[in-house]
Amino acid sequence: MKRSWHALLASAIVAATTVPVALAPAGAVAADGDITSSILANSDVVLGGNAVVNVPPGSHTYSGVISGRGSLRVSGTGTLILTKDSTFTLPGSQQGQSVSIPGGNHPYVVVNNPDRPAITVDAGATLQYGNGGTTGLIGAFPYNSPGYQQNQDNIRVDGTLNLSLTRLFNLGTISGSGTIFQPRNMWGTLQLCGSSPFSGVFDIGTGANYGSTTCAADLPNAKAVLNRGSWIIDTPLNRTVVQRQNFYSREYGNDVNVHSRPGSKVVLTGTYSYSDNTGTASPALSDGKLNLVTVHHKLNKRGTNIEGADVRWGDGTTHQIFMPGTAETAYINLHARSQRSRLTFDYNGPVTLGLPIGGGMYHDTLAAPGAGDIVIADTPGNDVTFAAAQFYDGSTTIQRGATLRFGSGTAGADGSLYTKGALDAINDEGSLIIQNVRTPVTLPAVSGSGSVTQNGTATTTLTAASYTGATTVAKGTLAVAGASLASSSGVALTGASAVLDLGAAKSTTLRKLEVVTGAKIILPGGVQSFTVGSQDAALSGDTLSVGGAAFSVARRAGHIELTATTAATESASPSASSTNGAPGRADPSTPAGSADSTAARAGGTAWGTLASVAAALAAATGLVLLALRIRRRHGPIDRHRPRGHRHRPTKSTSHGDDRRRR
Repeated sequence: MKRSWHALLASAIVAATTVPVALAPAGAVAADGDITSSILANSDVVLGGNAVVNVPPGSHTYSGVISGRGSLRVSGTGTLILTKDSTFTLPGSQQGQSVSIPGGNHPYVVVNNPDRPAITVDAGATLQYGNGGTTGLIGAFPYNSPGYQQNQDNIRVDGTLNLSLTRLFNLGTISGSGTIFQPRNMWGTLQLCGSSPFSGVFDIGTGANYGSTTCAADLPNAKAVLNRGSWIIDTPLNRTVVQRQNFYSREYGNDVNVHSRPGSKVVLTGTYSYSDNTGTASPALSDGKLNLVTVHHKLNKRGTNIEGADVRWGDGTTHQIFMPGTAETAYINLHARSQRSRLTFDYNGPVTLGLPIGGGMYHDTLAAPGAGDIVIADTPGNDVTFAAAQFYDGSTTIQRGATLRFGSGTAGADGSLYTKGALDAINDEGSLIIQNVRTPVTLPAVSGSGSVTQNGTATTTLTAASYTGATTVAKGTLAVAGASLASSSGVALTGASAVLDLGAAKSTTLRKLEVVTGAKIILPGGVQSFTVGSQDAALSGDTLSVGGAAFSVARRAGHIELTATTAATESASPSASSTNGAPGRADPSTPAGSADSTAARAGGTAWGTLASVAAALAAATGLVLLALRIRRRHGPIDRHRPRGHRHRPTKSTSHGDDRRRR
């Protein structure tokens, strides 16, 4: 919603003014057991035990106050609307709950040993707090908790709890399996703090706070959050807050906003999806494709604003991305507040990000570049595809064993990074694979020990490269402009359509070269030689042998074109392999420079020649050894050695040599 944190701040300011505790008026009815008639008569009630209201069908507004010591159960099939604050608590003998406030100069609230529920809403019944104003809440607030008022009265909701309040409020510890509902445009804020075992659904029409700077929150069992407003997540210092629920949206303008303090992080393990059913109890989407197309009135438009927070999507146990969608149906904004934002993808399988990460305000995400950094975590199997043009000014880190892809390999799903910011860079410790189909991509500076693979028909350009891993061109063109591949451990052209364009490179020297027949290398027109490793081959004729391969040489306008005519092996192109069933994906578990891939390299004729020479030498050496052994066998026998114990030559294990020593 276009109000988010700053709009909810207004409600927090309202809450900072302590709401007066309503006292039981003189003449209130002292009661326990069934108090239905007193409630329907709008009488003030002083509880003296466990009370029950059986709400008849329809809506019933109660303008009285419930006080005293006891508990309240709301049953029946109707709706009970409270318009004044009620102040009862459990009897003292049933109170064991305490609140501690550690943290020193940065205090936060911890609820210990929660009491049993003081309020219970049975299945089929509805209890409504407030009627569009600031009063109507049940609660006691004895803790002097910083930043908000921690409610002493815990609640169990198996039916429905409607929140029609325009103030910041807390419900204590929540249990039950029903629905907690807030109407649209009800500018109050539910403050969730502590751990609540509630297993139902939150249907939030305006705003809710999940944790804050003064409390952490946890909902380990909640079924889902139907977010039709703003769900705002925050943390105290040095705390990790986890949100496990799936989020659903039904109306244009809803968002999840994430804050965190230094040393803290927020982990989101679910998904944030459109819901096309009408029920609140079980929001769901009938067809996942509805997240990717614009629904009438943009009802599936939703977003995430990361406000200087450290956020992790996934916890390494799933591969359902948090924000499924496109630029038309979803948005992500990274903002710098007290610190820059950080978003980590932590999945155990392939996921695709189909929308841009920007830094604008709300839906206008491309109005400014995002201010934050992206990390692809080192969880085994983590394979992230950016299928849209990204728009954040920051670093992109691919941790060891992880894979980041630009483009899904299909038309209309190309990916790229922003390159006009001061902080744009790629730290590649894993695998970077570019597989754009139509959109050429220029990479920011690439460093690290990881590999780079060009596997798309659109051209990729490197303008700064200090990475030390392998470079593979399986399909299309990898162009090097104003940079070099001198630090890369080796270059492999594994497809017949592969082109390595060094025409504008700072240096054309390669440490190692592997090619297949038909692959091309483009050199500047004025170079006199081509260097691979320690071999410097002159470009004087129409053929060239270098790096173990043979090339034909053609001189074009402004450049020289080498076309491989021979190769050591005719290996399969990585573009023909697949990962997790996705066509066109190279297997990230077998890097181009690994031992398993050595047999598939195109190493040139020289390797085959060396192998033949080695075989001939081995055969000749075997004949010489055979002759020497025959001579020994017919020579004089050492008669001082017992029979049957002649000296036996030992087997050498050096370098795999099976020949026996004399």
